Amino acid sequence: MNNQEETKWFRRNLKWILTFGLLFLFFVLFILTELGKISTDFVKAFADTELYENALDEVKNNTDVINLLGEIEPIDKMSILEGEVEYSNNNKTVNSTIRIVGTKGKARMDIIAEKISEEWIYSKINVRIKNPTEKRQTIEIISNK
Repeated sequence: MNNQEETKWFRRNLKWILTFGLLFLFFVLFILTELGKISTDFVKAFADTELYENALDEVKNNTDVINLLGEIEPIDKMSILEGEVEYSNNNKTVNSTIRIVGTKGKARMDIIAEKISEEWIYSKINVRIKNPTEKRQTIEIISNK
């Protein structure tokens, strides 16, 4: 290939070279920053439905929550993505907040749990109700301080 042909090839493929270069740069930055950890935490939470389903079962058994929020709906995947989640201790401990919805209102469920022998043990489950303001309160479901 002579120099003129190389220049034509480079000009024809410049957009692809720049596109792959930027994607590679983004990938490297993603891996080296906190965004990578945050994303992997959400993926783990998204896949680990047992963590949220068991906590929600505890919430559904609380009469104060039922009186204020009504019948609690199952947790949908968007609730997890809209919330916060942080795994630590080699993914054996989780601190998470997700939205829960009842027939009478919405709230946030805060969870702190530790995985022991493949089972989540909850040290904290709180339900925080913000709206309407007359119902604003935090209900402790489980609190092992």
